Amino acid sequence: MLLKAMENSLDTDLILQSYRYDLPPELIAQRPVDAVNRHESRLLVYNARTEEIIHDHFFNLSKYLPEDSLLVFNRSKVFPSRLLGNKASGGKAEVFFLSHDPDDSGIYPCLIKTRSKKSLGDQFYFSENLEVVVARLNSDGTFGVTIKLPESSPHLLSYLEKNALIPIPPYIRKGESDEEDKKNYQTIYSKESGSVAAPTAGLHFTDELFKKLDQQKIERAFVTLHVGLGTFKPVTVDHLKDHVMHSEEYFVDAENLEKINHAKKIFAVGTTSLRVLESSYGRDIESDKHYKTQIFLHPGVDVKSISGLITNFHLPESTLLMLVSALVGRKKTLELYELAVKEKYRFFSYGDAMLILR
Repeated sequence: MLLKAMENSLDTDLILQSYRYDLPPELIAQRPVDAVNRHESRLLVYNARTEEIIHDHFFNLSKYLPEDSLLVFNRSKVFPSRLLGNKASGGKAEVFFLSHDPDDSGIYPCLIKTRSKKSLGDQFYFSENLEVVVARLNSDGTFGVTIKLPESSPHLLSYLEKNALIPIPPYIRKGESDEEDKKNYQTIYSKESGSVAAPTAGLHFTDELFKKLDQQKIERAFVTLHVGLGTFKPVTVDHLKDHVMHSEEYFVDAENLEKINHAKKIFAVGTTSLRVLESSYGRDIESDKHYKTQIFLHPGVDVKSISGLITNFHLPESTLLMLVSALVGRKKTLELYELAVKEKYRFFSYGDAMLILR
């Protein structure tokens, strides 16, 4: 009977609808709690060993981290990727670049939004005489395009930084970003441009908080994983074993790889950092070499690489919620989320944070 109950529990953990929870819309953060003092956000601390729960603020993070801990951050930088323009017929068009680097054929991956059906050879026009032509129709609903840049912007990234909008999720002001988001939707330590979504757990950190962490001898290491739209792609299957996880590319330089390899207590800052750490755990990876990961962390998968996780509160039925559940269990995760709702924590990208201690 006990074995049967365990099997039923495990199966429930693999059913998509088991990751639903109720969230009042007013708890979805539309702006940072403080654009300058980001560390003013709230922090829910959960100690999995003692089951103690503490409500605090993020600027007190150092109180809960053991001395000589290593925080691992994803320093990928969000690039402006949304371009608003017109079709050749004059109708409105939006091109969302998924990367500012072309493939070997000179084709850029993107999403295209128009009222009409998209076809090979379709042309779109944007400010400063940028031309975009559809060169590939992909089975996953994305497109490959070629571009003709203005002479004033010899590289796509430089053009986008001047003319494109920063991407924000649709649950934040219906995805319509402004100038404030160019600064707010970016970590203060971002370096390598390539993400179309921010590694949001890092948005809470400030220089002031870094100084506090330094005083407690808590070190920092950085990895780079460029966040793609796949991170937020809805799970469309009923059973998790049928879900095909998206692929993301990561790399770690020599200095940071050495720090990670010699650390005894590692805390991942965000789910993307954890994906890097768990994907490379037990492997002799080379510094600066690019690797791909499709790792899917959920209950039943043993997470070995970390002593804890700093993370925001994630969408219902998302792979990010399942990742958190891999650390403390689905039932406990949903209990913590229910408590966060009751205590009126702010949710999602611009929201509050949770620290899980293992």
